Amino acid sequence: MAKEPENERRWLLLVYRVPSQSSKARVAVWRDLKRLGALYLQQAVCVLPDREELRAALDRVRERIAELEGSSHFFVLDDVDEREHRQILDGFRANSAKEYDEIVEECETKFFKEIEFERYRENYTFEEAEEIRQDLEKLRRWLRKVEGRDWVGAPGRDHARDRVAECERLLEEFEADVAERVGEAG
Repeated sequence: MAKEPENERRWLLLVYRVPSQSSKARVAVWRDLKRLGALYLQQAVCVLPDREELRAALDRVRERIAELEGSSHFFVLDDVDEREHRQILDGFRANSAKEYDEIVEECETKFFKEIEFERYRENYTFEEAEEIRQDLEKLRRWLRKVEGRDWVGAPGRDHARDRVAECERLLEEFEADVAERVGEAG
């Protein structure tokens, strides 16, 4: 994860409109832009750092908007005053911090509890361990995606990494118990 250089001041601005009768279309466009890490300045107006891969992705989003019979306008902002620049950076930082917090919450309220529940039920099966391993892989993918769009070094990254590592440790202990118990039963 690279920290956004303070002197990098070029931003990609997208202003779009999707026909109002299709909430499904609006949500699809919103999801695409959020997946890229776009910061919404207001409804249907978002900004991203000026990066080649993001330009290409925005082109695809604009094509989708056009297919949905909407319209869009794309601008490169390279003269953003210091106050606005700071607000944009703070917005990206807040978005990423929130996502890191959501990962921590997912670990603590779901993953940890799932292993605890399976231990309580004494459900020591390879199938259950595999299901939990799939949940861990989802958490890892989610963390990688958040880290990939954290251009400003948001707080919470290390804590999220620690919680995902704790998930792995708990799962490895559970898998060892499964192997031991299944071996004893066999």
